[in-house]
Amino acid sequence: MDEVIETCVSLADAVTAYRNGDAAAFALFRDCAERGDAEAQAWMGALYANGEGVPADLVQALDWYLLAAAGGHVPAQTNAGAMLMMGQGCSPDVAQGLHWLRKAAEAGDAMAQSNLATVYFKGLGGERDESLALHWYRRAAEQGHFPSQARLGFMYGNGLGVEKNRAEAFAWLSLAAQHGVGSALTALEGMLGQMSAEEKQKGAALFDRWRTRTAAVSSPARLIPVPEP
Repeated sequence: MDEVIETCVSLADAVTAYRNGDAAAFALFRDCAERGDAEAQAWMGALYANGEGVPADLVQALDWYLLAAAGGHVPAQTNAGAMLMMGQGCSPDVAQGLHWLRKAAEAGDAMAQSNLATVYFKGLGGERDESLALHWYRRAAEQGHFPSQARLGFMYGNGLGVEKNRAEAFAWLSLAAQHGVGSALTALEGMLGQMSAEEKQKGAALFDRWRTRTAAVSSPARLIPVPEP
């Protein structure tokens, strides 16, 4: 118990030092990470990835993210999966990348869900699967990840992986457009002229329903994402 408390205090000290711009932050994070704290290990990955307090080193970043991922740290699983897929800090390893992205996506991480959807949409490392892409884009979109809302609207509007549904497309594109996603606004404007009054009414009702149930979630800088479709 004492060791756990000490680890937590050390991590809190490291975070405080980091926020204060203290040069000691890196050493504090490293000390805590070397004692097995997954949160500290994820911080180490981010520090190396972004070159904060230490020269940028994607190999070291990936090593720390993988340690944190193995310890159950979900955002680190997302980061490790994306880096493995893209060959950042390593040679591309699609199988391992998918393993970590799926694990994080199933744990509810919206960024992992969005990246996994992109993997399926583009057929990276396997066959293109639009139905699975739609499933994971929707999971992320329902959490308020507005780039996924835009892609989900695009898929509904074009009948990709699902029967074409302009009302659904209207709702998701509108949600993304309100957060400044230009491609969503362009797609929405192009689709409005093709919609019936009934479709617009249904779409507006869906928009109102999801607007009250989703909080805005953007792409945090900590993630090195899989290339977008």
